[in-house]
Amino acid sequence: MKPMDKPTTERTKKAAKEPVKEPAKEAAQIGSVEIEAFAHNIARLVEEGGKTLAAYLKPREEGKIKSGTADDVAEVVKTVGQVAEYWLSDPQRALELQTSLGRAYLDLWSGAVKRMAGEQAAPVAAPDPKDKRFADPEWSQNQFFDFLKQGYLLTVQWGERLVEDAAGIDEHTRAKAAFYVKQIANAISPSNFVLTNPELLRETLSSNAENLVRGMHMLGEDIKAGQGHLKIRQSDSSQYEVGRNLALTPGKVVFQNDLIQLIQYEATTKEVLKVPLLIVPPWINKFYILDLTPEKSFIKWCVDNGLTVFVVSWVNPDAKLAAKSFEQYMREGVLAAFDAIEAATGEKQVHATGYCVGGTLLAIALAYLAAKNEDRARSATMFATQVDFVHSGDLKVFVDEERIKQLEAHMQEQGYLEASRMANAFNLLRSNDLIWPYVINNYLRGKKPFPFDILYWNSDATRMPAANHSFYLRNCYLDNKLSQGEMEIAGETLDLRKVKVPVYNLATREDHIAPAKSVLEGSKYFGGPVKFVLAGSGHIAGVINPPGKPKYQYWTGKEPSGSDVDHWLASAQEHPGSWWPDWLEWLKGQDAETVPARTIGSGKLKTIEDAPGSYVKVKSWT
Repeated sequence: MKPMDKPTTERTKKAAKEPVKEPAKEAAQIGSVEIEAFAHNIARLVEEGGKTLAAYLKPREEGKIKSGTADDVAEVVKTVGQVAEYWLSDPQRALELQTSLGRAYLDLWSGAVKRMAGEQAAPVAAPDPKDKRFADPEWSQNQFFDFLKQGYLLTVQWGERLVEDAAGIDEHTRAKAAFYVKQIANAISPSNFVLTNPELLRETLSSNAENLVRGMHMLGEDIKAGQGHLKIRQSDSSQYEVGRNLALTPGKVVFQNDLIQLIQYEATTKEVLKVPLLIVPPWINKFYILDLTPEKSFIKWCVDNGLTVFVVSWVNPDAKLAAKSFEQYMREGVLAAFDAIEAATGEKQVHATGYCVGGTLLAIALAYLAAKNEDRARSATMFATQVDFVHSGDLKVFVDEERIKQLEAHMQEQGYLEASRMANAFNLLRSNDLIWPYVINNYLRGKKPFPFDILYWNSDATRMPAANHSFYLRNCYLDNKLSQGEMEIAGETLDLRKVKVPVYNLATREDHIAPAKSVLEGSKYFGGPVKFVLAGSGHIAGVINPPGKPKYQYWTGKEPSGSDVDHWLASAQEHPGSWWPDWLEWLKGQDAETVPARTIGSGKLKTIEDAPGSYVKVKSWT
């Protein structure tokens, strides 16, 4: 297949090159639409569409991209088909299903007729008050758009009930079907199309389709940036650069190997806690989520409060690291950091902190050390970390034997999982927040998104080496071996009950990646005292909630048990503001001894380069 040919008429070429001029007063109009300007912009839209299609097709024609779309579509069809088979296998069930939908549509039509006759009619379906898609007044005031909205909502409700009431389907298949139905429903929302979204329609007519031209141009840019995949821009990336206005806390790289750079940060207090702090971030993201702008930086706040801070900066792996195993990530990541900190400070123990899968890896490392009777941690802190995966949420829909085999075959071809695959999976968990608003704003309204540091970080994803990722998916999400005492690594069978150090276990209330009930459930598997704390908001904002500008609250309460977060909350105490000071007080409660502030490079390790180092700057996209 060849890229679409460019329009060939002289008029179209001229229109494609020139910006839309102010319309002449005598130009033909329909309402507020300038016919000539509208026609010129449609020509430009076709021109930009050809360029966008070429950007999409070129890497596929060159063999750089092998589409996995067929497998994904087949999985959706197979899963939803099982639900359909359940209903259609029984004529009575099928009739009841059709009747319920037909009755709902008749009620909608009846209400529409009453409104056309000037009568009042209560809506038969209303969106959630938090649903921003239908905020424009026209969705309620204009009968046409109100009818579209209610018809869509009724259909979505019917689709959800189709899955929920499919009693003959196993739980995993039902969860997958519910997820797929949700994604389909989000995609076909009338708010996502120009002709069925009153706000988009007004903007298209008032700008003579200039918004669509800008949007198509941005779509082409984003496909090029994703090397043939759509990399939806969620923030104005031109406004940020790691080391220029992100990750600014002063420090030095003091150790590195194939997998990590270890950063030590410069002290800002005369005395520091004797036991250093080690932070292990997730290897599927970059560490600077904990060191955004100075006022949001958890790392800077720790340094300013008298901690000697070390942070692991994971490499962004390529095919050369395909065989790096989970064991090597533990040895060359966490355990190597322990040894490097001892060489730098003389301290054998650390206050170990892990975030998300970095916390899971840390827990595994601590269980391994416990099996070897090695005491290297004074305390452990887990940020939104799962060690038990029974309640691991929507991410489990991507994990079953068939899907993992497909993924392993894909990774085997190139040695790693592309950053785009993981980024898309996480975005799909909240598609109405992280996908469709940006599709509308960027490609239909033609407006660049605002600068937002967290969303810039969110799009700065990393690749995952094949061996490591396969082990993680199988042993954690698929078989849940860690909490069951069945995980084997480096010749040891791991038992979290042997991890006796005090644990500060932080969950976030609206977490869609590490659900609060999953974190709460995981608390019971540690062998030492566990302080469970629940923060407001989600996986990122609930953690990055600095005391200077706190947006959310947190709760502390009784010892954790079970997985019922509401039950735990019933007797918990709510605190306004950031949980950071509470954690620092807990940390000092484990060991409050202080020493004079340490100078980087004064120990056995010499400096390699300035923070934030070079590993974090390696992009997955060019």
